[in-house]
Amino acid sequence: MSDRITGSKALMRALQAEGVKTIFGYPGGSIMPTYDALFDYTRGEKKCFDHILVRHEQGAIHAAEGYARVSGDVGVALVTSGPGATNTLTGVADAMLDSTPIVVIAGQVAISALGTDAFQEVDLVGVAQPISKWSYQIRHAEDIAWAVSRAFYIARTGRPGPVVLDFPRNAQIEEIEWEPKNVDFVRSYVPYPKLDNEAVRQAAELINNAKKPLALVGQGVELGNAQEELKAFLEKADIPAGRTMLGLSALPSDHPLNVGMLGMHGNYAVNLKEQECDVLIAIGMRFSDRVTGNLKTYAKQAKIIHLDIDRSEIDKNVKTHVAVVADCKESLPALTALLNKNDHREWRESFKELDERERVKVIEPAIHPIDGPLKMGEVVNVIAERAPRGSVLVTDVGQNQLFATRYFKYPVKRSICTSGGLGTMGYGMPAAIGATFATDRTVCCFMGDGGFQMCIEELGTIMEQQAPVKMILLNNHYLGNVRQWQDMFWMRRKSFTKMMNPNYELIAQGYGIPYQAVTDRKDLGAAVEKMLATDGPFILECAILEEDNVLPMTPPGMNVNDMMLEI
Repeated sequence: MSDRITGSKALMRALQAEGVKTIFGYPGGSIMPTYDALFDYTRGEKKCFDHILVRHEQGAIHAAEGYARVSGDVGVALVTSGPGATNTLTGVADAMLDSTPIVVIAGQVAISALGTDAFQEVDLVGVAQPISKWSYQIRHAEDIAWAVSRAFYIARTGRPGPVVLDFPRNAQIEEIEWEPKNVDFVRSYVPYPKLDNEAVRQAAELINNAKKPLALVGQGVELGNAQEELKAFLEKADIPAGRTMLGLSALPSDHPLNVGMLGMHGNYAVNLKEQECDVLIAIGMRFSDRVTGNLKTYAKQAKIIHLDIDRSEIDKNVKTHVAVVADCKESLPALTALLNKNDHREWRESFKELDERERVKVIEPAIHPIDGPLKMGEVVNVIAERAPRGSVLVTDVGQNQLFATRYFKYPVKRSICTSGGLGTMGYGMPAAIGATFATDRTVCCFMGDGGFQMCIEELGTIMEQQAPVKMILLNNHYLGNVRQWQDMFWMRRKSFTKMMNPNYELIAQGYGIPYQAVTDRKDLGAAVEKMLATDGPFILECAILEEDNVLPMTPPGMNVNDMMLEI
């Protein structure tokens, strides 16, 4: 018996075959046939998807990112053509820079109308190509099964990333004989390079002879699910490890070999020690400018070992002595097997004096202030101490992100979701929504007043879904990070960074979301307990010291060891 179905229904079957459970989307004219097919797959006996109606397409893409980052699965966004598709592009670029596996499926005008400037027509494939792993137009229904399988294969394998599928209306309504496809090979695409055993041997020799080894751990460890392999590697050779912002939960916060966060606003000791170590082992990280500072002076005394799955990252920013190009799930055990059991206690102990200097000058004043207005660091610290173990941190971008990542706790893997490479304001709230559909863990989303308002419409999604996002609004009435830079580098000329804000209590009331404001630190603990005890969403607004500054800080373009503990 013939099994003829429309292209829209073929898409449903193809997504089902990829194990998709949750779709974040917003309907429109060019994707309407697909939404009609989706109707039957979200209810009744046929139900296999949850569709989350967002309030803006940028919300859909960031929610898909949050879902992917916390679950480890591919996030899916479904939108219409034209502005619906272009509204996702910020998220596509964000996912590309942060190696987040997502698939965007966007409606398009029928191929007979392409090139005529038809209503809501845009060359999505052309626009998306430079900022995605793959972009493709499904011109006929017979190509759907192949294109979807290939899209998910590319998105999730190797170094993960975003894939964009342009889905013209004619392909959605054409009828075809359904035939499933399984793509597990793409010519010229090698997602998992073959491990070079000689490179592993050379790396092991350098590490075995090192007196002051230092590991830099990136998100690649999380993406490769190599958290246990990382611990075995570090523990055998007794190597202290710093983590990038995106790699913070790759190694538990309380692990004895964890020496803090790398980067411009990271921890003092680990940043300075990059300029002292004799062997530096970079694992699944890309030597971002926010980590290295001035490349001309960065770690010139050290032998550099770089473990990464993406060959294009090797020697891109920092010249390596040994490159091990492979999945760290494979390369780390191979390297560990060749390591000598070692003891670098004296080297590790040398971090403590610098740690203590940071604790006295920066950390204690930030998290335990004696008087004055609330500070961001103390709010984050109180929540980190009281939130359930394994809670997920989601942040927006700015000072809220920097304070939150510094002072939150990461005892378990996949516990951080933030926009690293692109630094996308407005990311936090929708990403947190996506995270709640990926896990039962408590999701704490820290936002500044600027980022909160960039995607404030997604409160409607939270209201409808009762997504249990604990929203912490750190309100200082400024675009705080820009204001800090203006104060430090632009002669305190605060050009358009002061914010006039709405009454957030009335906004919360309009969306039916529980809300509490804190202006005095004596009320902070009780308010946090109330937020964490509340089922469903909650907005906690904290009135923050207007000119609170994030420290330590390596000024842009300066050397890593020029890091400032005070302004």
